[in-house]
Amino acid sequence: AETLARDGADVLLLDVPQASQDLDALAARLGGKALPLDICASDAATQLLAALPDGIDIVVHNAGITRDKTLANMTPEYWDAVMAVNLKAPQLLTQALYDNGALGENARITLLASVSGIAGNRGQANYAASKAGLIGLAQAWAPRLAEHGGSINAVAPGFIETHMTAAMPMGLREAGRRLSSLGQGGRPQDVAEAIAWLSQPGSGAVNGQVLRVCGQALMGA
Repeated sequence: AETLARDGADVLLLDVPQASQDLDALAARLGGKALPLDICASDAATQLLAALPDGIDIVVHNAGITRDKTLANMTPEYWDAVMAVNLKAPQLLTQALYDNGALGENARITLLASVSGIAGNRGQANYAASKAGLIGLAQAWAPRLAEHGGSINAVAPGFIETHMTAAMPMGLREAGRRLSSLGQGGRPQDVAEAIAWLSQPGSGAVNGQVLRVCGQALMGA
């Protein structure tokens, strides 16, 4: 959101209602608007459309959760929760925007996938399947959006240095870093810049693709 605002976008920020205080603060700092929203709610699409009376030109689906278990121990509840947030909600919201004419001409949509969606990851079968689904979603939507000059792509980050990965055990963290030919994790800004470029008018010839932001990670090579 910060990078898109830097590039001149008027941003509408979404997050769960429990995070509304931080959401409001970020929206105020970026000169945008905040919309506390549970994207899995039955009326999520209705709420989103109501907040976009003039439509929207750039959509970034970056909500995501994990509920990790080995496949043998995976519960239906863990599977369904991850699929609902990571895959079902982006599809339903995109469909609503499209069906109601809310997407502007030459609209740009980016789905936050993962290299786990290309190569899988032990203990994250639900997460990997959801991210693979986003890649398929981009490919399925691409022809329909192209009819109106729009595009949709998936960005697949590798190991990114975040507060979450900083809390991982050192051994796992170092293993993640060494999967990259850079010998280190990527930065959140690396992912943001990739999304910002895909959101530009000049990126229209890139459609239905997966852009890996992974430092040539061996996973999924």
